[in-house]
Amino acid sequence: MKKTITITLVLILSMSIGQAKADFVFGTPTKLESGVKSPTDSGTSITTDGLELFFEGRRSDGHGPADIYVSTRASVSDPWGEAVVLGPPISGPDWNTSPYISPDGLELYFTSTRSGPWDIWVSTRASRDESWEEPVNLGPTVNSSAQDYAPSISDDGLSLYFSSDRSGGFGKYDLWVTTRVTKDAPWEEPMNLGATVNSSLDEAMPDISADGRVLFFCDFMGPPQREGGYGGQDLWMTTRVSTSESWQEPINLGPVVNSSAFDFSPNISTDGSIFYFTSDRGGVNPFEVVNIYQAPIIPIVDLNSDGIVDSADLCIIVDHWGTNDSLCDIGPMPWGDGIVDVQDLIVLAEHLFEEFPPIDEPTEEITALTH
Repeated sequence: MKKTITITLVLILSMSIGQAKADFVFGTPTKLESGVKSPTDSGTSITTDGLELFFEGRRSDGHGPADIYVSTRASVSDPWGEAVVLGPPISGPDWNTSPYISPDGLELYFTSTRSGPWDIWVSTRASRDESWEEPVNLGPTVNSSAQDYAPSISDDGLSLYFSSDRSGGFGKYDLWVTTRVTKDAPWEEPMNLGATVNSSLDEAMPDISADGRVLFFCDFMGPPQREGGYGGQDLWMTTRVSTSESWQEPINLGPVVNSSAFDFSPNISTDGSIFYFTSDRGGVNPFEVVNIYQAPIIPIVDLNSDGIVDSADLCIIVDHWGTNDSLCDIGPMPWGDGIVDVQDLIVLAEHLFEEFPPIDEPTEEITALTH
């Protein structure tokens, strides 16, 4: 009966305009198994359909000190297949790292030392079944004489985020972005993300969400490190209310994904439901063993924290309809879209009658990110 009421409300309630941030939690991280389980794998990038996973590997079957690998699966419920190294022209005797696949799966951005210092390169393919073409350096507008690495392309293909220790920053390594008017237009002069995001310390390895409203990154190895961290290297995020607004003060992702070890290389699935990262928490010495982990991202749907999602939570959403209330803004991404509307009712309906631990009492397995 309650689900029927929810569906009816989804159909009849109208929408209005607003902006907000929402709360969500991380589930327990687990190692990627099957074909992606070497103790030298890091830096993932997953395709929009979730069927191809690109990453950096330092395996015995590679062509150089670091190579780019890909693992595939038939469906998102299947295990990852055995990873395959991308041979020439992608791999070679140089360092080839930090792969990032475009949303359409036809452009592969990565970092390489094939021309000297760390530079950002891109290779294209005509279709998912075709081979990768000869990589192209993004050129002197994007790349500098300094170290430029770890690219992340936006969902529309018009913004490219990356790390660099070029002059004009706030620390040794900063986060930068270059934009272009269309996919066929040249990249423009990169801009520093500014003192709110970057610090006098180091920020690296950005990952932009599909909606462009959340940017994940890691601090650098240090010491010193950003205040509020948990270990040798931490994962952070900065948010903005819309893609035309400024980035806000970064937030540490907390002790579920961060550990006393080195945690880095964030990558989020297109639907915002899975968070991938790399950690050396399995080794005794720093970077002795690194593995790729994944953690579910779960919207907080028990809005009144009574342990169950029911009509009381539905009423809370209805009471805040059309506002930018962060607690009720839970869809379509876990952090919401800036307005309490039909998208949030749909998410709530998917969790009706589920039981949850109180969000104000985080355990080791789950913690709330409250904005």
